[in-house]
Amino acid sequence: MSAAPPSLQGNRACALAAIAAGCRFFAGYPITPSSEIAEAMSRELPRVGGVFIQMEDEMGSLAAVIGASFGGAKAMTATSGPGFSLMQEHLGYAAMAEVPCVIIDVMRGGPSTGMPTRPSQGDLMQARWGTHGDHPVVALAPASAQEIYSETIRAFNLAERLRTPVVVLFDEVVAHLIESVTLPAPKTIVVAERKWAKGDERDFHPFAETDDLVPPMARPGEGLRVHATGLTHTADGFPTQQPGPAGRAVRRLIDKIERHRDEIERFETLRTEDAEFLIVAVGIVARAARRAVADLRADGIKAGLLRPITLWPFPERATREAASRARRVLVAEMNAGQLALEVERLAAAPGKIARLNRIDGEPIAPGDIAAKIRELAANG
Repeated sequence: MSAAPPSLQGNRACALAAIAAGCRFFAGYPITPSSEIAEAMSRELPRVGGVFIQMEDEMGSLAAVIGASFGGAKAMTATSGPGFSLMQEHLGYAAMAEVPCVIIDVMRGGPSTGMPTRPSQGDLMQARWGTHGDHPVVALAPASAQEIYSETIRAFNLAERLRTPVVVLFDEVVAHLIESVTLPAPKTIVVAERKWAKGDERDFHPFAETDDLVPPMARPGEGLRVHATGLTHTADGFPTQQPGPAGRAVRRLIDKIERHRDEIERFETLRTEDAEFLIVAVGIVARAARRAVADLRADGIKAGLLRPITLWPFPERATREAASRARRVLVAEMNAGQLALEVERLAAAPGKIARLNRIDGEPIAPGDIAAKIRELAANG
């Protein structure tokens, strides 16, 4: 008889996945409800020759992660809403300087210090637009301990492959659920490595426009010189404010993500082919929606679920297709209406979208979602 899979808390699954993905540096500052990630990393990293540092604050944490990544290490930090706010300037720097790194944001009630021990999904738009300017963003939204494990590994792989910061967002409920998790054998885990530059220094341009729009990165100590800056820069890394090269530099960052959208984008659908009522949700709310779909189907109401796993870039084609087939679309989320903005943008018919929101620190229950769909069905 095979052994039962281990039971893991979501936050611990995140830490173990980071180790499996090759993370060897963690800098962070304890903050509820993400602190278990830092605690686990403080124990696990020394066992594999890694480095754990508790920093003085969240700004210093991401700065240290960026430095470690420049030094060649796979690096990560973990935080919650207030700390995520403090990291935004450095997120923009990592995007502009093309520094691979992973930022875990375990969402809690806000604004400000809000409700540290209560769940929320209030950081969805912050993950996209939190730092200033036009910048590329990859953000993943797992909904279970098992998926936290797999998506954390994927976050590292995307960060390394695309030379970009990647944000992993999940709510407090998912972070603290203890669930069975199947851990793959280490040799079966696909781990991506960044593209390292080689050749003569005279021919090296650290931000050259390559075919895949991802320039190779200089490995420290191998003789290739890099000028790293958050300023707009030319291919040699030196600052410029000339409209042509400045515009091309920023446009390449944006196009880099769009060029690899098929590799980045991931979503789940449940009975959307014939759904008259489509539910769109992420995280713990999506799990409630799965139960609501089953209950509604049992009552003869054709409901379905679309769950973005990659939150940014948003799964636009899948949303358009599923929404076009449905009579009404319900966006259920633990905030005042952030995910709904994207769905409304993609659904052509005015008035087709309905909202179900909670901002009181309580999750949305399956019965809440089912009741709202029944209301929509009754009103035509």
